[in-house]
Amino acid sequence: MPRYIHQRPQWPNFYWDETIVSPVLGQVRYMQGKISGRMEALGFSVQTEAILQTLTEDVLKSSEIEGEILNIDQVRSSVARRLGLELAGLIPSDRNVDGVVEMILDATQRYGTPLTADRLFGWHSSLFPSGRSGMFKITVGNWRDHEKGPMQVVSGAMGKEIVHFEAPDASRLEAEMALFTQWFNDDQGLDAVLKSGIAHLWFVTIHPFDDGNGRIARAIADMQLARADDSTQRYYSMSSQIRRQRNEYYAILEKTQKGDLDITAWLEWFLLCLQASMKITATTLDAVLKRVHFWDKHASTALNARQRTMINKMQEGFFGQLSSSKWAKMVKSSQDTATRDIQDLVEKGVLKKSESGGRSTHYELLW
Repeated sequence: MPRYIHQRPQWPNFYWDETIVSPVLGQVRYMQGKISGRMEALGFSVQTEAILQTLTEDVLKSSEIEGEILNIDQVRSSVARRLGLELAGLIPSDRNVDGVVEMILDATQRYGTPLTADRLFGWHSSLFPSGRSGMFKITVGNWRDHEKGPMQVVSGAMGKEIVHFEAPDASRLEAEMALFTQWFNDDQGLDAVLKSGIAHLWFVTIHPFDDGNGRIARAIADMQLARADDSTQRYYSMSSQIRRQRNEYYAILEKTQKGDLDITAWLEWFLLCLQASMKITATTLDAVLKRVHFWDKHASTALNARQRTMINKMQEGFFGQLSSSKWAKMVKSSQDTATRDIQDLVEKGVLKKSESGGRSTHYELLW
C-alpha cells in the first residue's frame, strides 16, 4: 500500500473540493485587489519603501524557516542594490545573503520568464555558493543523486530532527521535474493564486535537491503569486506568515504527504495563510508611511553615517531603550562621540528625551 502521495498510481493528479476552496480564494482575491488599489494611490517613495521592506522580510523569513538567521542590514542593502535604489547607510553583504536575494528577485522580478531546470540550478547555486550546506558538501546546481540514500524531509535541530515524509527516489527526478516545469509554464485555466499553492506542494513533494528545497519552493510560490498580481511589486510576504505558523506548516505538509491526492486541506491552509499575510500588510503599510514621511521631513537634515544607522534601527523597533551607552556599543564609538551624536539629533528635532525617567537618560524618536 502506498505510504506517500507520490507513490500513488494517480500521482500527480491532484483534486480538491471547490465548495471549500472557492470561498477562501474569493476573499484572498478581494484583499489582493484592495492592497494593489491602495498602493497605486500612494506616492512612488512609499511604494519603493514598501517593496524594499516586503522583499527584505521575504528573504529573512524564508531562510529563518530553515533555521538560518541572516543579517537584516545586509539583506536590506543587498535588495536595495539589486533594485537599483540609492539609499543612505547601505553596507556590504555576504555571498550567502546575496545568493538568497538573487533567487527571490529573479523569481519575482522575472515572473513571466519560463521556469526551467537550468534556472532552478542557478537558484540552487546561488543559495550554496561554497558548495556546502553548513559543514557538509552537497550536490549544487543539479538534482540530488543516490549516494546519500533516500531523501527524508525533516525539521528541527540536529539530533532532534522530525521526519515528515520521504521524497521520490533520485532515479525519478528528471522525469518528475520535466512534468512539473511543463505544468508550471503551461496555462491549464487554473486560478493563478490556486496554482501557487499547488506548485508549492508539488515541488516540496519531489524535493529534487540535496538542500534548499523549502526556500526554492517558496520562491516558486512567490513567482506564481507575482503572475497572479501581474506585477513585480511585492507588498505582502507569504514566507513571513509561514514563519509565524511554522509548526502548522510542517504539520499540514506531513498530513498531505501521507494522505491521498485530495489536497483540499492543504489549499485551504495555504489560502488562509496568504490571507493572513495580506492582513498584516495593512499594518506594515502604516509603518512604511511613517518611515517615508519621517525621511521626507528630514530630507535636508545633515546626518552622519552613525546617526542614520541608529535612526534606521529605531524605526525597525530595536530592542530596549536608547541611551548614550547603548548608542556607543551599537555603532562602536566612544561614549563622548555617542553623546555628541545624540545631542545633535535632539537639537535638530529628530530625538527627544524620554519621559519614562529612570537612573539614566533615554531617548525616543520624534516621528
